[in-house]
Amino acid sequence: MNTFKYQKDDNGIVVITMDMNGPVNAINDEFCREMSEALDTLEKESDLSGVVFTSAKDTFFAGGDLNMLMAMEPGDERKIFDTVEANKSLFRRLEKLPVPVVAAISGAALGGGYELCLASNYRVCVDNPRIEIGLPEVSLGLLPGAGGVVRLTNLIGLEAALPLLLEGKKVRPQQALKTGLIDATVQSKDELISHCKAWLVNNKGNGEVAIQPWDKKGFKIPGGNINRPSIAQTVAMAPHMLLKKTRGLLPAPEAILDTAAQAVTVNFDTALRRESRKFASLPVTPVAKNMMSAFFFQLNQINGGGSRPDVKTKFTFKKIGVIGAGMMGQGIAAVAAGLGIEVVLKDVSIDAAEKGKAYTAKVYDKKIARGRATEQDKEQALSLIIATDNDEDLKGCELVVEAVFEDMSLKHKVLTGSEQFLTEDGIWASNTSTLPITQLAEPSHKPENFIGLHFFSPVDKMPLVEIICGEKTSDATLAKAFDFVQQIKKTPIVVNDSVGFFTSRTFASQLQEAATMVSEGIHPVRVDNLGKAIGMPVGPLTVNDEVSLTIGIKVRETQVAAGLIKAEDDRWPEGNKLIEKLVKEHNRGGRYHGEGGYFNYVDGDKAIWPQLLDMYYDSTVDISDSDIKDRLLFINVIESLLCLEQGVLKSVADANIGSIFGIGAPIWTGGYIQFVNSYGLERFQARCEELAEKYGERFKAPAIVGKKIAAGELFL
Repeated sequence: MNTFKYQKDDNGIVVITMDMNGPVNAINDEFCREMSEALDTLEKESDLSGVVFTSAKDTFFAGGDLNMLMAMEPGDERKIFDTVEANKSLFRRLEKLPVPVVAAISGAALGGGYELCLASNYRVCVDNPRIEIGLPEVSLGLLPGAGGVVRLTNLIGLEAALPLLLEGKKVRPQQALKTGLIDATVQSKDELISHCKAWLVNNKGNGEVAIQPWDKKGFKIPGGNINRPSIAQTVAMAPHMLLKKTRGLLPAPEAILDTAAQAVTVNFDTALRRESRKFASLPVTPVAKNMMSAFFFQLNQINGGGSRPDVKTKFTFKKIGVIGAGMMGQGIAAVAAGLGIEVVLKDVSIDAAEKGKAYTAKVYDKKIARGRATEQDKEQALSLIIATDNDEDLKGCELVVEAVFEDMSLKHKVLTGSEQFLTEDGIWASNTSTLPITQLAEPSHKPENFIGLHFFSPVDKMPLVEIICGEKTSDATLAKAFDFVQQIKKTPIVVNDSVGFFTSRTFASQLQEAATMVSEGIHPVRVDNLGKAIGMPVGPLTVNDEVSLTIGIKVRETQVAAGLIKAEDDRWPEGNKLIEKLVKEHNRGGRYHGEGGYFNYVDGDKAIWPQLLDMYYDSTVDISDSDIKDRLLFINVIESLLCLEQGVLKSVADANIGSIFGIGAPIWTGGYIQFVNSYGLERFQARCEELAEKYGERFKAPAIVGKKIAAGELFL
């Protein structure tokens, strides 16, 4: 053993400290070699009384080797199966040792790391709220393949295991203890090994503790097996419920459900083999490759600072200002204060500012009701928010985020009245979704300290912030903005200046294409349903109703008036005419404005506004479902490609993560640019030509696609 440190004490207890090459411990060839050698030694020990597995890393164990899985192609299923079975044989040998095995969890134990814990007889974790435990493989398009599905189902029962497996939940130590994922906690890392050894000493000679529950004669799965009516009903009904959620687009949840059902139907070792077969079918699929690429490699690239300038000093903010206590401003204040940052929340009146501050109380009341916060947490956050109508209270702020309405002159007025109160090297950020940062910065005395921070609503729930650099924005300002976004635990993407930047212009293209289809006579419900069928969280017309048709019109009119866009360059003239007609002639601005846009809302029920059908629906329109679905999907992809081609997007990773986290790209795509890779560049270009011939030039593939084809490259 080279990277497994093997230490045996006078009580016959062996502590194996995993310290593999690289930043984390992971299931790979090195692990298999080290674990095999460790087991060979343990199986030969004559006076062994117990084993403790712990880690020298900050994490306990990180999981499997995704680089290896990404390299797998169709036809490699048998190779994957054999590899997984080899890993499982090690875990099976571990749990069949004649002495108890303890997992001493000092850091995150996710995926394969927690599967190692499941193969242990006793699991102890440091009670640190930063530690996460779970089996999140479904979020990567995979299933837990080293026994995780089968063992967790046997440990806590099918009904308790399914939510953890199908949603890939990561839980903190106290919740893990409550749900039975671990057996005990200790207060500090210093106590961990001594607690594990004490448990082994207390149970020395007790052969029962060395046998896994599922290996004991007469074992019954908690909650029952397939012969219990309630379990049989769950197995029968769960596929229908899952299909409603995944719409048949995600293979991994279906494979997990089938594997868990097998775990309550066949014997333990047979269930393990079936789990391996299901696992082997997933890594070769485009969906798994897309999800691994986006949610592991590219997300890690972004969170690791891939888009941050090379500015060595990392800045920590202590005091910020937020101007505008409306929906966005109050959300920014709540998030920042909740993480210990002093916030000056300023509006035109004290009443408006106090109302914005009260939003934080509402956020915490919901958290308290769910057991995720305490009254003390709420009071602490509220104590950090100063509600005011006085610009001078912004004095000493290291950052001011302006979150007023999308009006250039209003934003200029706010800037000139408040910028002077920033600290000497403080930065100013506009929470704008569409207006160019370079023009917003024109009145600034320090345009190099001006940047865009585009938050998404609701701020306390949405994980993304789009950082926009103006022409004069300095690297130091960008680095500070990046640090702030990470300080408030959001994911930052960085883009260059333009009208609508990346997310807003891409999102708008989807809404305008949907409106165009309605103007062509296609039934609105069909448009919405087929939007959901490709994996959008909700239909595009419903989204437009929720975000407001009125705002879209006002933003466009503002852009035209400011000379940012030309009315005659509209690529969706009929769709935009429809939206304007709904708003200006029929006072249907969206749900927020009382009257819905496309829909009526009565007592929580939603139905198409009948007059919309009278004006536009044409039952003779002949268009296939596949064309509708591709129009809704491809228009987003094309707009994203244009942003990349025009230099608005700085990286493919920013495009993919931004599209998923910010504007609801279907997760099976891996993001709108990654979709082109898995669809095939030549095939994508050809399909764009077909759509362009039928529906307009807006569907032509951007030139960057042809360049990639000629170079034989993917979008990476």
